Amino acid sequence: MDNVQEKRQFYNVALIGFMGTGKTTIGRIVAGLLNFGFLDTDHFIEMHAGKKISQIFSEEGEAKFREYEKQAVREFTHFRRMVLATGGGLGADPENLNSLKQHSLVVCLWASPETIYERVKNQTHRPLLCVPDPLNAIKELLAKREPVYRQADILISTDYYSARDVAQKIVSHFKTARAKLKKSVREG
Repeated sequence: MDNVQEKRQFYNVALIGFMGTGKTTIGRIVAGLLNFGFLDTDHFIEMHAGKKISQIFSEEGEAKFREYEKQAVREFTHFRRMVLATGGGLGADPENLNSLKQHSLVVCLWASPETIYERVKNQTHRPLLCVPDPLNAIKELLAKREPVYRQADILISTDYYSARDVAQKIVSHFKTARAKLKKSVREG
């Protein structure tokens, strides 16, 4: 938490990280614990695009999908008291990450490639895993995205903890960051 800038405003919690790290499941729990709204960014994009993510990838390509993500991130700047569970690539984009940091405590959920593979291997809605060797694809993509993921305010492993335990850690970090902000405003 030391890398959290003291003067930033934290209205929301944004969960970033690779697919299969638990962002949606944990995000819903965090939202309940904080009494915040919950938004899965992939569902948000699907609603606005009028089609499933897999359709966007197959009909319009990944580049168009990334444009939809950037548009969504711009809309999030107006959100308050929300938990945002982002798609795996959204938080791996430095521009998106910087935008999220304008209004959210950004938490990166992390898991080993093997854990991720076990969690997602039977899911057919993951366009980036429709390859002959999905575990290797996970390893390569995770290595590529890791430098940006590591710029999150907080990194939490989901390999060995329950979703509820991770959610409670996130809530604790959020409340601590908010308390530090309030204290610095009072003292400033």
